[in-house]
This record gives sequence, structure tokens and C-alpha cells, in this order.
Amino acid sequence: MTTTKPSSTGSNEINPEHLLGDFKALMADAEALIKATASHEDGTIASIRSKAMDTLSNAKENLSNLEGSLSDKAKVVAESADEFVHRSPWEAVGVAAGLGLLIGLLIRRH
Repeated sequence: MTTTKPSSTGSNEINPEHLLGDFKALMADAEALIKATASHEDGTIASIRSKAMDTLSNAKENLSNLEGSLSDKAKVVAESADEFVHRSPWEAVGVAAGLGLLIGLLIRRH
């Protein structure tokens, strides 16, 4: 059985990587549960098991597509940022310095 530990930071922030890992663990656990009931040939259990396997298969496919889509979008954003930095490096330095100052002020207040 695959399990993941909850975040030890105690914050209520949603971390996409942890969420994705938890979802994958849930899918693996559900698949293990479905396989464990394979010896039960009762009509009701067999139909539920079949439906659950179809749902898991669709969820895996959708998750794979989502990961690919997010990866593609991240690459586009990274390429755009790289292009901006090469096109106007001093503006990029100014934006980075401004963001650093803003983040520093916010952190200092907490």
C-alpha cells in the first residue's frame, strides 16, 4: 500500500506536487484494492470492480494529459521569460530587484 505523509509545515497552502503525489497514491491504493477483490466472482462485486478499473484507467490517462499540458505551458512561460531577459536585460534586473524588495518587505512584516 502506498501512502504519503501530510505536510509537516502546518500551513494550508496547496502544493501541486504534493497534491499530484497524493492523487497518484490514491489511485495506486484503489487499484490494489480492486486487484485484491479479483477472487470474488459475485456479479455485483465484479461489475463494481470493472467500473472502478475503467474509472482508474480514465483518471490515469487524464492525469498524464494534464501533466503533459502543464509541462508544455511551463516550457512556453520559461521561453518567454528567457526571451524577455535577452531582449531587455536591464528591465529584467529592475523587475527582479523590485520583486525581491517587495517580497523582503512582506517577509519582514511576518
